[in-house]
Amino acid sequence: MPDVVMGKHTLIEFHGCDRGVLSDTPAVERHMRAAADASGLTVVESVFHRFKPWGVSGVVIISESHLAVHTWPEHGYAAVDLFTCGDARPDGAVGYLTKAFRSAGVRLATHDRGFPSKGGGP
Repeated sequence: MPDVVMGKHTLIEFHGCDRGVLSDTPAVERHMRAAADASGLTVVESVFHRFKPWGVSGVVIISESHLAVHTWPEHGYAAVDLFTCGDARPDGAVGYLTKAFRSAGVRLATHDRGFPSKGGGP
């Protein structure tokens, strides 16, 4: 665990999701931007891409860092990565996306990101 915490990194896995939602690039982008709003984050811009035959990847740049996703519709699975600096409420994004992706199960882990106070920083 770092002594100097630069931010929180929350890794969220959604299982048993609606495959149609996870295949729909505009819907995934809309839901990711709304998830940022639900966590009180400030959206700067976003970029999303649909892979053939399936899967969507995208990132929402937020003032507090980023919110990224990759979907595997064929497995009903989505992996979301939320990195925030300062005070953020990842639970807002988790709750919103659980409903939006129609997820049957969620697993998450949060890690402090930073460096040791001796020898690792400026």
